[in-house]
Amino acid sequence: MDNSTPNPDFSDFSDKDKKDLQSFIENEQQKAKFQANVHNLTDLCWTKCITGKISGATVDRNENSCLENCVNRFIDSQKTIVRQLDVMGGRA
Repeated sequence: MDNSTPNPDFSDFSDKDKKDLQSFIENEQQKAKFQANVHNLTDLCWTKCITGKISGATVDRNENSCLENCVNRFIDSQKTIVRQLDVMGGRA
């Protein structure tokens, strides 16, 4: 069985169609990166903050506080990175 993926032929696409397709691909790649970041955040904060066995529907007060702080620091760092990228890209 041949597992190779054939290369699509885009020669019949108009320039607009090619741009639209490129934009769609870039958007999907950004979504995938965001999803990967969310999974990494979840793993990181869970490993850092959850210290015991969860015996009920909620985590204890200290674990909850740790999780909130972990997520907030992650969000702060992402905002800082985006601002820096904007500056580097000349958009700010």
